Amino acid sequence: MFQASKGTVKAAANFKASADAEVLHKAMKGIGTDEDAILQLVCARSNAQRQEIKATYKTLFGKDLIDDLKGELGGKFETLIVALMTPPTAYDVVSLRNAIKGAGTDEKVLVEILASRTPQQVKDIIAAYRKEYDADLEEDVCGDTSGHFKRLLVILLYRPSVSCLLLFFQVLFKAGEQKFGTDEQTFVTLLGNRSAQHLRKVFDAYMKLSGYEIEESIKRETSGSLKDLLLAVVKCARSVPAYFAETLYNAMKGAGTDDDTLIRVMVTRVEVDMLDIRAEFRKLFARSLFSMIKGDTGGDYRKALLLLCGGDDA
Repeated sequence: MFQASKGTVKAAANFKASADAEVLHKAMKGIGTDEDAILQLVCARSNAQRQEIKATYKTLFGKDLIDDLKGELGGKFETLIVALMTPPTAYDVVSLRNAIKGAGTDEKVLVEILASRTPQQVKDIIAAYRKEYDADLEEDVCGDTSGHFKRLLVILLYRPSVSCLLLFFQVLFKAGEQKFGTDEQTFVTLLGNRSAQHLRKVFDAYMKLSGYEIEESIKRETSGSLKDLLLAVVKCARSVPAYFAETLYNAMKGAGTDDDTLIRVMVTRVEVDMLDIRAEFRKLFARSLFSMIKGDTGGDYRKALLLLCGGDDA
């Protein structure tokens, strides 16, 4: 069944890759760079169209578009534009690789990507990771993490199909509320192994049995990266757009901005569910995503992010 995209960026009508490649080339040749021409074009094309532009640019000018963009742009604006020019699966693969192989493990990236992507997207990521790095994603994740956190990440890499609902919430109830101390293993295995639709029924049943929301139990019974991952799985099962609305808010609230998270979420959700994220953001935080981005960023970086946001819900 056809489902309309809830994204703010859609494929441009009357698209011509060669014309767009010319615009970008002109914006970067000679002294100075026309950043505005670059951001206006890139933010108004779908990712598939950007890939066509990239290939055509190479054919027309014999140069790599990404290399040229990196040579002409700088800072957060460069990071954003290069991210937009990267195919979605490849972008997730690079993000995971950097999270694992960088100095220390960026657990936040592992949590966000593996908790929010569909089973098919995760399969594609695993295959693309192997092809790109000649390495096994599971092995790399296991080599860089430990304990129940590691176990749940691996389960999310290979989510099996749904099984007995009744057994599930009874076991979960026993694990969390009916006994002293927490069987973290139970939380990990059961939350990781079930589909979103199944989990939502489980949360309702858990509430009826225990008198607690599942999130309350997780916060009370677990801590650290495991708590973050379990909560992300629960939030994504309830509503992926609400999860990303909260992720964006947390990236911008208080002093300083987590630009890596802001860029990653805007880039990966702009053609998927940005309209829903905006609606959830307004509902949860009584202000628009647009206004928060506007107040928290500057320059061409802000201009590009606001174009991706696609409108103000004030």
